[in-house]
Amino acid sequence: MLTFKKNLINSNFIANLYNIRTAGLKYFGPPIKYEDFEPVERPKLRVMEKVPQYPPNMRAPKMQKRLKLMRGPELIHNTLLHKQYGIIATGGGRLRWGHFEMIRNTIGRKIDVSRMIATWRVPPPWQPLTKKGQGQRMGGGKGAIDHYVTPIKSGRVIVEISGKCEFAEVAPMLKQVAHLLPFKAEAISEDILQEKIKMEEELERSNRNPFTMKYVIQNNLNGCHRWLSPFDHKWFGKYL
Repeated sequence: MLTFKKNLINSNFIANLYNIRTAGLKYFGPPIKYEDFEPVERPKLRVMEKVPQYPPNMRAPKMQKRLKLMRGPELIHNTLLHKQYGIIATGGGRLRWGHFEMIRNTIGRKIDVSRMIATWRVPPPWQPLTKKGQGQRMGGGKGAIDHYVTPIKSGRVIVEISGKCEFAEVAPMLKQVAHLLPFKAEAISEDILQEKIKMEEELERSNRNPFTMKYVIQNNLNGCHRWLSPFDHKWFGKYL
């Protein structure tokens, strides 16, 4: 009888040993170390000038539309300096002073200044746009300057956020700002940016169709040179 009880106790112990309750057990990775972070005196975005300042003896110059300043890819300011997070334009457009204020106020309200830093990556409005009053007849010369804008190309970094933070923390406010901009933009991190570059290279490398847009335009298939624009010859259908 004692032997039977001992065997029963041992069997129950072994059964419970192999049926350990694991519900609720989670593994959290070690926290990220931000050893290179140094706090700055002014972590928030500065106020941008609404009108550029000229010497007192100089009249504010007028300018043509210069739409080419919004066309094509951005070749210089297309990477994140701090290698963390930011907003990048996926299309061309113009930023007015009101957009600068919207970005500054939205990020300034939601940023944690004790461990985050926001940085502008675009200059203040500098290109003048003219406008004539309503109801005026044609002629009479170029109109007066109405406001100033900053032209943006596709791939331009608008604003950057760095510091002791993760992308999940700053993504909501960056997406909110990107949705309100006058051109297509998206919130992005350094990992996402590098992944997009690798994906584009992989798609170009693994493409088996020889009739790409570049091949069609360069070989004038179906006489496409008759109706293509010079920008199609330069970027092969991209950055319209």
